[in-house]
Amino acid sequence: MIDAVKISEIIRDVAEEEILPRFKNLRREQIREKKPNQLVTEADTEAERVLSRRLQDIIPGMVVGEEGVESDSSVLGALARDGIVWVIDPVDGTANFANNNPRFAVIVALVVDGVTRMGWIHDPVPNRTVVAEQGQGAWQDGTRLKVAAELPLSQMTGSIKRTGRVAEQALHIARRGSAAHDYLDLATGRQHFAHFRRLMPWDHAAGVLIHQEAGGFAMMLNNSPYTPILHADGQLLLTPGEQSWREISALMD
Repeated sequence: MIDAVKISEIIRDVAEEEILPRFKNLRREQIREKKPNQLVTEADTEAERVLSRRLQDIIPGMVVGEEGVESDSSVLGALARDGIVWVIDPVDGTANFANNNPRFAVIVALVVDGVTRMGWIHDPVPNRTVVAEQGQGAWQDGTRLKVAAELPLSQMTGSIKRTGRVAEQALHIARRGSAAHDYLDLATGRQHFAHFRRLMPWDHAAGVLIHQEAGGFAMMLNNSPYTPILHADGQLLLTPGEQSWREISALMD
């Protein structure tokens, strides 16, 4: 049994100790480009280090963190094996964070035997946390969350990475630079659908569970279910229900 509230408190503490003090206070030497157009900051590395240690103190297991994988990609293999794995994105939306944009978040998932059992997304600036446990719903501050109702595409808002027939027909398309904020908007009914191409497990394992526990429908565009492993060439589409998934996926390239 996992105390979801205790994990939420740990995530919040780490955000307050390692992330928020650096927000809008980063020096040039605290930011670097780890790959072309991919930034990492001291907040990313320190938050992941502290969060990994504190989560393993609660339940020992492997840690698959964005910055740790950058140093040793072999740890990704833990997600394909039985056992307990903590999946961590210490600062989702690093480019936003580095540019003083508050759309960033901490994402944590607990994966057991290859299945995401629990997920947390913590939005540090407004200090809100969304948590889901498999089969127990998605919650924010004691309120159970529900995705938006299915509507005609012309009345839907969503997030998609490139223009095309979906963007032409939807009511509004947003590009926020943070997968976590897309998932928060999906789970709270502020956004109807989201499409992703870059499927790193730390970006999506928690969010997909939260979305599904809020009543949403998610599937890869090849009609296979999402799993918390690296999908090198996959595309993921999340919608309020299966009918809207079929409608939108038919318009995807």
